[in-house]
Amino acid sequence: MTVESLFPRLEALLPSVQKPIQYVGGELNSVSKDWDSVSVRWALMYPDAYEVGLPNQGVQILYEVLNERDHILAERTYSVWPDMEQIMRDNAIPQFTLDSHRPVRAFDVFGLSFSTELGYTNMLTALDLAGIPLHAVDRTDEDPIVLAGGHAAFNPEPIADFIDAAVLGDGEEIVLAISEVIREWKDEGRPGGRDEVLLRLAKSGGVYIPKFFTVDYLPDGRIQRVIPNRQGVPFRTAKHTVMDLDAWPYPKKPLVPLAETVHERFSVEIFRGCTRGCRFCQAGMITRPVRERSITTIGDMVDNGLKQTGFEEVGLLSLSSADHSEIADVAKGLGDRYEGSNVSLSLPSTRVDAFNITLANEFSRNGRRSGLTFAPEGGSDRMRKVINKMVTEEDLIRTVSAAYSHGWRQVKLYFMVGLPTETDEDVLAIAALAKRVIETGREVSGRRDIRCTVSIGGFVPKPHTPFQWASQLGAEETDARLSKLAAAIRSEKGYAKAIGFRYHDGKPGIIEGLLSRGDRRVGRVIEAVWRDGGRFDGWSEHFSYDRWVQACEQALADEPVDLAWYTTREREYAEVLPWDHLDSGLDRDWLWEDWQDSLEEDGAIEVEDCRWTPCFDCGVCPQMGTEIQTGPTGKKLLPLSVV
Repeated sequence: MTVESLFPRLEALLPSVQKPIQYVGGELNSVSKDWDSVSVRWALMYPDAYEVGLPNQGVQILYEVLNERDHILAERTYSVWPDMEQIMRDNAIPQFTLDSHRPVRAFDVFGLSFSTELGYTNMLTALDLAGIPLHAVDRTDEDPIVLAGGHAAFNPEPIADFIDAAVLGDGEEIVLAISEVIREWKDEGRPGGRDEVLLRLAKSGGVYIPKFFTVDYLPDGRIQRVIPNRQGVPFRTAKHTVMDLDAWPYPKKPLVPLAETVHERFSVEIFRGCTRGCRFCQAGMITRPVRERSITTIGDMVDNGLKQTGFEEVGLLSLSSADHSEIADVAKGLGDRYEGSNVSLSLPSTRVDAFNITLANEFSRNGRRSGLTFAPEGGSDRMRKVINKMVTEEDLIRTVSAAYSHGWRQVKLYFMVGLPTETDEDVLAIAALAKRVIETGREVSGRRDIRCTVSIGGFVPKPHTPFQWASQLGAEETDARLSKLAAAIRSEKGYAKAIGFRYHDGKPGIIEGLLSRGDRRVGRVIEAVWRDGGRFDGWSEHFSYDRWVQACEQALADEPVDLAWYTTREREYAEVLPWDHLDSGLDRDWLWEDWQDSLEEDGAIEVEDCRWTPCFDCGVCPQMGTEIQTGPTGKKLLPLSVV
C-alpha cells in the first residue's frame, strides 16, 4: 500500500523553525523511489542534526549500496531540533524521512549509525516521534526492526531494551544479507511474525538480537553470564569485514547538502583499519585488519566524486592516512592532476612519524596552506609508551622544525588527559612541549608569528581495547589537572599568546564512559535522562551533567552499582564484561596481556606495527579469515590529463 508524503502538512509549518532548509530534502544525488515498486524498505538515521549527520560517510555509503538494488528502497532521517520536535508533537507529525517525507514507522528497518554513545537520547526522541514503542518488547509486526550499527554498536548493551538488533563492523555486505532475509520472510507471508524474522537474522551469526540473550548478575553487581535463550542462536556474534575495498568504491554519488554542514568536502576512504596498536583507540582495534584501496581506485573515486558534486576540497580519510603504503604516489598523482585548478587536497590528523615535507607540499600545491595537525596524545615520553604511541619528544620537535622551516606558521597538537598511570607531571609536560614547539618554530623560521594550538580531550576507556579494564579519571580530578596545565601555559609571557589552549571539562567524558562500558541496567538511566528533557547530549550547550547524575541515582537506586562503579572502577581479568559475547576478532587474553604490558613498573612495553613486523597474535586475521592488505601495487595515477 502506497505511503503518502507528509510534506503537504509539514511545509506550512517550516517558517516557524530555525534552519527550515534542513527538513526539505531534495539534495543533489538524493534518491526517491516508488514505494510500491520495492519489497524491502530502509530508513537510515545518523542520530544528530542535519549539519552533522549528512556528511557521515557510513550512512551515505549504505544509502547508496541499498538504493542500487531494484527491490530495495533507502531513505534518510536526522534528529530534529527541539523547536521542530515541539511543532511535530503539536501537529501530530511523526518522524519523517528527508527524501520523500514518509513516516519512519512505515519502513521495514529503522537503521541507526552510532559513532558516539551520546546520541542515544536522540534515538529515543526519534522512536517516540515516529510512534514506535521505545521498548523492543512492546513492538508489533507493524513496527520496523530497529537496528544499531557504527562503532558504538560494539557494545550495544546500554540500549539493548530499545533496539531489536545490532550489527558489528562493516555494513556494505551485511545490509544486503539482512534485506534478503526480510524479503524471503515477506514473500512467504511473514510466518511467525516479528520473532521469526529476528530469529532468522540471529541464527545467521552475523546479527545480534539482544532479546534472545539473558544476562544474569552476581550479588555484587558484576555480570555472572550472558547466554542465548533461544535454540539455534549462537553464543557469540561476529563482526563483518569487507576485504576487497576496491569492489566497494562508495560513495559514487555523494550527497551535496542544501544547508551548511560540518564538512564541506568530498571524502575518500583510502584504507580501512589500523595496526599501530594505540592502546586507547577503539577505532584502531575494532577495524582490524588494514585493507588498502589501490592507487587507481582512489584516483577514480576522486575524479568521479568531484564531477558528481562540484566540491573543491577532497579529504583522503582513514585512521592514519599517511600510513597508506602508496601515499606519496597518491599525493603526487593527484597533485599533478589538479595543479592550477581550484581543487585542494587534505589529510586529516597526521602521525608525527609518518609526516614528511614532500608529502605536505603535495597537499598544499594549489596555495591552500592551512595549519598542520598532529596527535602525540601523551605529554611525556613515558606516557606515550604506556599508550603505545611510539613517538618521542625529539620526533615531534624534528617534525615541527621541518614544517616551520618550510613556511608553515600554525601547528595543532592533540593530547588526552586522564590516561592510565598518568601523573600531574605527565600533564604539565604538555605545557613544556608546547613552549619548545614555539621556541623551535621561531628559531628555524626567524619569525615571531609562530602559533601552536594545544587541544585536550579526556580519556574514556572503550570496549575491545587493552584499556577496557582501566579506571577512568573522575571529572573533578580531570578538571584539576586541566587547571594546572592552563596555568602552566599562561605562566610565561613570552609564550602564552603564541599557544592556543582548547579543552573539554571532565563531565561529558564521565557520561560517555558510563554509556561506552555500561550494561543493560544503564538503559534505565538513558530513558530517565530522555524523559527529563535530555536531547543532543553531544552538544555542550544541550548537555547537562547534573541531569545524568540525578538519573543514575534514581534509576540505579535498587542496584548494587552506581555511576562510579561503571566509570572510575578498575576491572579484574575474571570479570565478565558486558560485550564479551560480541566478537571483534580480538583475542581477550591478548588484550589483557597488552594491558599488563602498559603497566610494567620498569616502563611500558611497546608493540610494533604488525603491518611491517611479524604477527603479534591479536587474533583477528586467523579468527576472521582475513589478512593485512597493503601495496604497493606498482601502478601510477599517470598518464592523466591535467584538469
